[in-house]
Amino acid sequence: MLYFQAPALLQTSFWELIKTSQPIPLTVLALLVILSILSWTIIFSKWATLSGARKANRQFLRAFRKANGLEAVALASEQFRTAPLVAVFDFGYSEIDRQVKSRGTVVNKLALERSLQLGISEEIARLERNMNWLATTATVSPFIGLFGTVWGIIDAFQALGLAGATSMRAVAPGIAEALVTTALGLAAAIPAAVFYNLFGNSLRELGARMEDFSLEFMNMAERVYGD
Repeated sequence: MLYFQAPALLQTSFWELIKTSQPIPLTVLALLVILSILSWTIIFSKWATLSGARKANRQFLRAFRKANGLEAVALASEQFRTAPLVAVFDFGYSEIDRQVKSRGTVVNKLALERSLQLGISEEIARLERNMNWLATTATVSPFIGLFGTVWGIIDAFQALGLAGATSMRAVAPGIAEALVTTALGLAAAIPAAVFYNLFGNSLRELGARMEDFSLEFMNMAERVYGD
């Protein structure tokens, strides 16, 4: 019976600990919970965004390579708006359209290359949005937990001094608060750090794909509008 009662006792003890916590440890706990919820929200959102971007990139790239010209690609691109490559294509195609309307052909290849680079930068900035929150959570959460730990130990020693004798009953609440804040700090920091690195690798891969695509775009532009 003790085996089945242990989880319920642990849960009861945890909530009793929360109810009896002092304002500062309670604030530390609340802040760590908020950071953890925020980081997991960003993780799920970023995972979906990057997964969708990779899939849409593959589909758009197949359509791009099968197309006979940039106009056909422009029409097909409407189906793949979530693809970062489409945004890069739009920057390049807009620059080609301006040059063709004013001079009849593409004469300034350097301007076209700069437009493609601007498109890549814009997309990388968009995909990196909110990544700083993951980095902040991974960096700050352990220190917030450490602050809660130090505060809990201070409370434990104060309770020990007031008790006038060595007693587990006197020091246990402070030590328990210290351990809980340490655990929550690590629970918030570790997933944020892991997924920050994973997403960073994915973003570098997407950036490399966009750089390669810009070369393919330049090749197609030279075939269509070259002398």
